[in-house]
Parts: sequence; structure tokens; C-alpha cells
Amino acid sequence: MTHAAEQADHSPTQGLCVTRKHGDEALHRAAVMAVDYRGDVTLELITGDPIACFVFDCTHKSVRYMTANGDREQRAIDQIHAVRFSGKDTAAGMTFDRWIERYVERTLAGDDASLHESEDG
Repeated sequence: MTHAAEQADHSPTQGLCVTRKHGDEALHRAAVMAVDYRGDVTLELITGDPIACFVFDCTHKSVRYMTANGDREQRAIDQIHAVRFSGKDTAAGMTFDRWIERYVERTLAGDDASLHESEDG
């Protein structure tokens, strides 16, 4: 098993790319993990076309996702060559409880509280 396929057995990190060369099962595991990933992924189609999106559902046969412009689409897994975890996981390194604490702190302080963590922490 290659490094990318091994990593696909754990939580994905930004930059991980699993392709068909890692095997169909590894590619499917990566697509399933993309559902729980809190950042964008790029699906590279067999045609070479990239689709930057947020994956919200995956079955054994297809992936459903939302593009940046809000379109919801579905693609058969056999049309996908690679799953790349391309966007920053917005909750990486934070527990959910700590995220809620910071959100409440910022809201009460009158700061702009957002779903996305700022670069300064």
C-alpha cells in the first residue's frame, strides 16, 4: 500500500491526494472521508477536468457535492480519477468545544465571528 492510500485510512490533511493508481477501494475511502472533511476538495475527473467543491454525500456509486457558486451536483465515482484535499480544514487543530468558546467570545466582544477560523488564530 502506498503512503497516500495508508493516509486515507486516517483523517485526511490538506494536500493529500488519492488517485486511481492507489486502487479503487482507496479512492472510494478518500471520497467517503471527503464528506467529513471541513474544507474544500478537488475532484479530478478521468477527463482531467478539476472540480473544486465541498463533498456532502458519498455512496458506493456516486459523490454529491456543492461547487463554490452553490450548484449541487452528482458524479459517478467511476468518472473520478483523484480526490485531492485541497482546501484548508477550517477546524484543524481545534476541538469543537474550543471553537464554540471562541465563537461566543468573539460574538460577545462585537467582533466578526465566522464559521471560518482566521489566519491569526
